[in-house]
Amino acid sequence: MKKYIIICLLCFIWSCNNSKKNEVKGVEETKQLTAKDILGNPEYLAMSYGGYRYADHSIEPTLDELKEDMKILSAMGIKLIRTYKLLKPQAANLVKVISDMKKEDPSFEMYVMLGAWVDCKNSFNSGDGEPDHNIENEENPAEIGRAVALANKYPDIVKVIAVGNEAMVKWAASYYVEPWIILKWVNHLQDLKKEAKLPKDLWITSSDNFASWGGGGEEYHVEDLNKLINAVDFLSVHTYPMHDTHYQPEFWLEQEGFEGKTDIEKIDASMLIAKNYAINQYENVKKYMESLGINKPIHIGETGWASFSSGHYGTKGSKACDEYKEALYYQYMRDWTNGADMSCFYFEGFDEPWKGGENSGNSEKHFGLLKVDGKAKYALWEEVDKGTFEGLTRNGNPITKTYNGDKEAMMKDVEVPPTEDEWRANQH
Repeated sequence: MKKYIIICLLCFIWSCNNSKKNEVKGVEETKQLTAKDILGNPEYLAMSYGGYRYADHSIEPTLDELKEDMKILSAMGIKLIRTYKLLKPQAANLVKVISDMKKEDPSFEMYVMLGAWVDCKNSFNSGDGEPDHNIENEENPAEIGRAVALANKYPDIVKVIAVGNEAMVKWAASYYVEPWIILKWVNHLQDLKKEAKLPKDLWITSSDNFASWGGGGEEYHVEDLNKLINAVDFLSVHTYPMHDTHYQPEFWLEQEGFEGKTDIEKIDASMLIAKNYAINQYENVKKYMESLGINKPIHIGETGWASFSSGHYGTKGSKACDEYKEALYYQYMRDWTNGADMSCFYFEGFDEPWKGGENSGNSEKHFGLLKVDGKAKYALWEEVDKGTFEGLTRNGNPITKTYNGDKEAMMKDVEVPPTEDEWRANQH
């Protein structure tokens, strides 16, 4: 009997030790996840992130505010976020906050695609002359250096460096650069990986408009772009059907088959058209890439739909922006990209009041799924009902629904897209 008890006790001790080893192993395995493991994995939803809460862009989010936001995004299933530049302290502070949160709770997961801002000489007319798109800003090397330092300091968190944000698209007339400049820095970072001066599993990309990746006009089909597509680890592609409801409105004003439909049926059909429009832009990029004999992963680096506009996308424009359409688009993008094994850095988690100038109705201020005060827009009402945000706050407020959860009141602000005649009449 004593021998049996001793054997049982030894088995119990072995089991406990083995369990602890497995727990440690599980944590280690989580830390060792690479960009290749994370990107395209629907268990690791992605989101574009900016935490600025005030119209004054000089007011930086505090560490506590950044932590508050990471808790909210994590509760939504977001485990991969994208930042934009390192000149201001937000991104570096954010990575530190994530590191501290992981120390407090080893099960907490959040990874980062770190943006390094790249633009041209005299960008935003900041120099002695007009922007020179074939000469780079003298600040670019320092920005790349900051990205390298942060990726080396936090290799368990920083999984991707994105060189530039819409830095090649020609409508960004105040700052865009020619592709050779992006290529130069992508090659520089890839070389650092080969020299073991960056983690070998770190992925390098550029995050840009679909046209800049070859999915638009032939003016983009240049040899330096082809070399860039070959140099990156994946293509981070932006698509914005919402903006094109004004700038390329033909798809949005298409009314064929709408006869006899109710207003809500027309709206739902229009949003499906918008979804397919985004997919078509992705397909155009893929087609161009494959025409070069290249096969790289493609992920959606940015897409989104504003919930309000007093300008191009509002009542006197394309009537595209409201919380109902935003919710449909968000769900459509998640369904498409999750089903296609793609990541979608949806733009964005929270409204940012500093964007779009002084007009409070500028759509750029209203892309968030949550308002600054923590009110969840219609896209997240179901999450509120499920208790996803229970115990979480933003700006000291619990996460509650916009419109006090009154869907009927919300739908009063939802408009049917205009006919072509209506739209054109409003342009004059």
